[in-house]
Amino acid sequence: MRETLKDLKTRRSIRAYKPEQITEEELNQVLEAGLYAPTGMGRQSPVMVVVQDPDMVKKLSAMNAAVMGLSSDPFYGAPTVIVVLADSTIPTYREDGSLVMGNLLNAAHAAGLGSCWIHRAREVFSSEEGKALLKEWGLDDRYEGIGHCILGYADGEYPEAKPRKEGYIIRV
Repeated sequence: MRETLKDLKTRRSIRAYKPEQITEEELNQVLEAGLYAPTGMGRQSPVMVVVQDPDMVKKLSAMNAAVMGLSSDPFYGAPTVIVVLADSTIPTYREDGSLVMGNLLNAAHAAGLGSCWIHRAREVFSSEEGKALLKEWGLDDRYEGIGHCILGYADGEYPEAKPRKEGYIIRV
């Protein structure tokens, strides 16, 4: 338990990555953690799409940047992206997908990887281009984007935790 709490307390969002790809073993450890995230009534509404092809990573990055009206790389050069989508016909799909994202992020840190939750997956996959990707991946448009979990080896200093705010915990 001490190691788990240490990992939870020291995980940070990484915004600079080395270009080298993560290992298959590291990826599989992270994905396994995502598989075991809790879901409402055990319905397992999320799916995880692993993207490591550099051209597809660039395409997803560009689609994400376009949502913000930018041309910069919102994936910060990360070589791996796990797109978390969830079946929107399941009442708890957003919560289910968010729990998967949390497990991925925490497992990445425990495996020695950098990670960051990149938003705008909902907008990316509700676009015509995004719906075409879903179809290409064998998914229909009932799947809604929850988040992009970027993974890689941190390039630079590891950020320190900000102090926790007053009143974060209220005991009744």
